[in-house]
Amino acid sequence: MDAKLARDVRFLKLYALTMTLVGAAAITVAFAAQGGKQRFDEIDVGRINIVESDGKLRMVISNRERQHPGQVDGKLMPRPDGRPPGMLFFDHHGDECGGLVFDEDENGSKGHFVSLTMDKARQDQTIGIQHLEGDDGQYFAGLVIWDRPDSSLADLVEEMQAIEGLPAEERKSALAEMEERGEFGKVRIAVGKRRDKASEIALSDARGRTRIRISVDPSGNPRIELLDEAGKTICALPGAK
Repeated sequence: MDAKLARDVRFLKLYALTMTLVGAAAITVAFAAQGGKQRFDEIDVGRINIVESDGKLRMVISNRERQHPGQVDGKLMPRPDGRPPGMLFFDHHGDECGGLVFDEDENGSKGHFVSLTMDKARQDQTIGIQHLEGDDGQYFAGLVIWDRPDSSLADLVEEMQAIEGLPAEERKSALAEMEERGEFGKVRIAVGKRRDKASEIALSDARGRTRIRISVDPSGNPRIELLDEAGKTICALPGAK
């Protein structure tokens, strides 16, 4: 390469570098002038992460394919079948603390569910506003409140994974022990409406057994029932139907 050609090549490289820096500076100034804001009339995106200035994740809005698996005690939760699309919330520790999710019913193509839930620290949901509708006749629209243990959900997942490898009888015994300890959480209060248009309040004990049921049937007839541990009515107002 002769001297003149070499000078021309160096000039072109310098020119390209200069124009790149000028363009980058112009973009930076434009962003600064707008306060870092961008406006779009429409945008298609698979997932949006809302983060703090230090990069800490606080919220995820995602489709099914890119949905966050959830995190407890710094550990990602195993989700072999993925998670529904929606919006997930994360606390200052990075643990999931609630969300709004929606999806179709697993039993068919017409059913669907929408669920807004709030989680106990290091645990699963304790409050949920839900609409659950299945092709198999299942239907519930209302408020649900759960009991959750004080232990970590991450520890429960690890214990469940260890139990999966046990022989059938040992696995059954280990699950029964976890159930006795209250590790799985139970529904304590459910307030809602069923498919037959009856409205109901169900109050349950620590084992999830309904003990008081207050209802109004589709015809407007009210009823209060007290139930024993087996679900048998002890007494009711009004009396037997």
